[in-house]
Amino acid sequence: MELRYLDNRGEITILEANFLRLTELVVKLSVDTIAEAPKELTIAEEIGELNLLYDQGQVKEFRFPPVLEVSLIYYRSGRELFFHGRLEGLIEGRCGRCLKSYSFPLKKDFDFVLTPEPISARKGELSRDEMGLSFYAAEEINVSPFIREQVLLALPTRPLCAEGCRGLCTGCGVNLNEESCLCQTSEDDPRMAFFRTLKLDQ
Repeated sequence: MELRYLDNRGEITILEANFLRLTELVVKLSVDTIAEAPKELTIAEEIGELNLLYDQGQVKEFRFPPVLEVSLIYYRSGRELFFHGRLEGLIEGRCGRCLKSYSFPLKKDFDFVLTPEPISARKGELSRDEMGLSFYAAEEINVSPFIREQVLLALPTRPLCAEGCRGLCTGCGVNLNEESCLCQTSEDDPRMAFFRTLKLDQ
């Protein structure tokens, strides 16, 4: 597969890379090659192995497509490394109301910053200001775990096939979006008529 980046002169460089097999998601960048001028990667590769999370029960409502498109802009300021990306793809979800499968577009912009790992981080003694930061220590950075995290964060907490989805009948389980419920409600049940005539003491 190809990685393409646009340099500050507007020239496109093509690199060969192996990307996005989720169990071993690998996009590595050499720290020395990250300059102050932004570079851009555009990536399209198989991510079908994300479905291992579904099979393992970690992501229960979603199935992932074979290909996800990721664009990533990165640059440095001093020793801090800045990343801005965008995810685009079509995801299959299972509606939280009617349980029917449906497809929806996944689009998400994301940002993250990496700072040099302090000695305190290696000792497990982070200060309050250092907590919540993301660090790098090696000469090569694997940004793939950050991309994978953003894919999962972009998923809706409760997928719905439509805002007006009526869900399933709690009595017979019929999909109320497709047909009328045949159940008798308590209001229509003649056996409940006696109870409606009763008045409770105050």
